[in-house]
Amino acid sequence: MIIALIILIITYIGVSFTRLPKVNLDRPAAAFLGAVLMVLFGVLAPQEAISAIDFNTIVLLLGMMIIVGALEEKNFITFLAVKSISIAKTQKGLLIIVIVITGLASAFLVNDVVVLLFTPVIIETCKLMGIKDPVPYLIAEAMASNIGSVMTITGNPQNMLIGMVSGISYINFFLYLSPIAFLSTMVLIFVVYFIYRNDFNEELKIDDSIKINNFDFKSIRFSLAILIFTMLLFFLSSFIKMNIPLIALLGAALMLLLSGIKPSKIISKVNWVLLLFFSGLFVVIEGASKAGVLDLLLNDINISPNVEGIISLNFFSALISQIVSNVPLTMLIIPLIKNVQSNLLWISLAAGSTLGGNATLIGAVANLIVVEEADKKGVKISFKEFTKTGIIVTILTILIAIIILTLEYELGFLV
Repeated sequence: MIIALIILIITYIGVSFTRLPKVNLDRPAAAFLGAVLMVLFGVLAPQEAISAIDFNTIVLLLGMMIIVGALEEKNFITFLAVKSISIAKTQKGLLIIVIVITGLASAFLVNDVVVLLFTPVIIETCKLMGIKDPVPYLIAEAMASNIGSVMTITGNPQNMLIGMVSGISYINFFLYLSPIAFLSTMVLIFVVYFIYRNDFNEELKIDDSIKINNFDFKSIRFSLAILIFTMLLFFLSSFIKMNIPLIALLGAALMLLLSGIKPSKIISKVNWVLLLFFSGLFVVIEGASKAGVLDLLLNDINISPNVEGIISLNFFSALISQIVSNVPLTMLIIPLIKNVQSNLLWISLAAGSTLGGNATLIGAVANLIVVEEADKKGVKISFKEFTKTGIIVTILTILIAIIILTLEYELGFLV
């Protein structure tokens, strides 16, 4: 157990800090190193390590990356962002549009990819509209991406993990969590507007240069049809008896064949490093679980399928996300609840881990992506500035999640 615990600690230190000082180790490298050490020191046999990797989740991520990569290659997501944002006539209107569009896009296109593409668009739009400080909109974007992504299995990596292990259907997952996403979005709009209320009083002058170049809508009609078809199959998956990873692969295959883009260009957009990161973490967590380390570390979590379990999982997930971020946290908790016959715990974990990611910059990968992309454009978002809004949003949205899930449980809708 001691060896497995040490390896787990080393891995999570590497995962918690993007790059350790004076050490050439980042998140993917830390996970990969941890996986190798688990095998090297005999915690897991090589075959056990391979079996530990949840290929359903890896395949789902791969399929979604290919689909989104094709849309990105055609500039569709950027086009969507620009067209939506250009509708705004006031700064408050711009804030609402940024939050709503980011949230909706994140629900179906994986939030990390959405913020990667939306962030430079929002910064450029603010410049063209004469807005001196784009930080409130970028903070709102990051938090909206997390909130919007909570409602579907394909919204973020941790939901993909939960969806694949739990077996909850796509439509039920959506029905359980969409009320939380909707109310949390309203809270986000109110909180950001209240905190930055002095910045939202000016009329905007829309510059005609807010446009997307090299976008031909006719060229994307097949890609858009494939996206809609894939989303429809996701919702119908439990009725047509077709699992979600296979649907994602079908959508990806159709994109490669019919999008009109050279397949190698689309495949080059796949984040293979992220897939390696996930695979490594799967092995590390399996080793820790086999050695009994997880029982030692997480024995204070209430995993009873009742109201106490809802509260415990939501608050614990939100708290620990600030240390290791929400994806590693989810991987850590899954082994504890996978044998409990209750959708309630899975949905509570999805809500708590995702909404908890809004508290600080390191709570979710999407937050870090926004900060890094903004920094490339000369816009600085400090840890303090983000947390000022994030703590309030997280507390309120976690409370909303607990109330909604409790109501669903008491009404017998979620058990």
